[in-house]
Amino acid sequence: MTILHPLAAVILLVMLPLIGVQVLGSTYVFGIIVPYVALALFVIGFVFRVLKGGSSPVPFHIPTVCGQQKSFPWIKASWIDSPNTTRGVMARLALEILLFRSLFWNERVEIKKSAQLLYKRNLYLWLGGLAFHWCLFTILFRHLRLFTVPIPSLVLLAQTLDGILQSLIPVLYITDFFIFAALIYLLLRRLRDSQLRYISLPSDYFALLLLLGVVCSGMLMRLVYRVDLVKVKGLMMKLFAFQRALPENVGVIFYVHLFLVSVLIAYFPFSKLMHTAGVLLSPTRNLKNNSREHRHINPWNYPVKVHSYEEYEDEFRQSMKEAGITVERE
Repeated sequence: MTILHPLAAVILLVMLPLIGVQVLGSTYVFGIIVPYVALALFVIGFVFRVLKGGSSPVPFHIPTVCGQQKSFPWIKASWIDSPNTTRGVMARLALEILLFRSLFWNERVEIKKSAQLLYKRNLYLWLGGLAFHWCLFTILFRHLRLFTVPIPSLVLLAQTLDGILQSLIPVLYITDFFIFAALIYLLLRRLRDSQLRYISLPSDYFALLLLLGVVCSGMLMRLVYRVDLVKVKGLMMKLFAFQRALPENVGVIFYVHLFLVSVLIAYFPFSKLMHTAGVLLSPTRNLKNNSREHRHINPWNYPVKVHSYEEYEDEFRQSMKEAGITVERE
């Protein structure tokens, strides 16, 4: 199966810090060197991909639309589904980024045994994707408390609201449960759907399994193998201040979590996860549908020496006559 190699790769990634820290005592490598290398790869790769995508020419006017284009005044145009203004483009991008609007309206086509063609909305995929992305954003926002002094009030508010449904110690945050459930659903969806499983690549499974490893190690670090968050925050503050000092007795699970996060950060710009920035750079989304008002100029239209038909006929007129081909001029 395609999932076996990515699964083995993630298990190997978990074993590396376990052996490196627990057996070899290489805390400096996994606590200092690996995060810095991962951050450097992320910045370089992210900037490169954005510059490459932003500088790519757009030879055709190709905005994706599903509504009435603006034409005559008495015909009502769809300003979001077929935007012809900057305001409409920004509204559509906002709905796409915040609510996954196109995924919500996505329809799945199935042919039943009775030869019926059925269209149905894939609501569970939309809910799973929306839950995962918003929970990931909330978790990243909560983690700002490890890098800031004093902690911003908005971060404290997000942390309070995230754990408002229970008074357990330690708190099981709502986003922890939902992001785990969403990742499990997205993984099982790829395994159960034969058509989706057929087109899935090892990189698709690797990203999901790596994210699951990050989530599970983070939950274990906070709920089972309790880690001193004061020491962890001290390390994070020193890393961002470029001070190479490691705390003592943090626990090997912390280095497992930090290593998996570092691998995810380094892998991000070179994978499909880069769609985070790609949605803003896609000409199908960021172009106005105003082809009736303005002519789209192809940036690849450089001067080309052409051979017109008249020149072609002048060159081969005699051969064309001998072959019985009609010529325009005798």
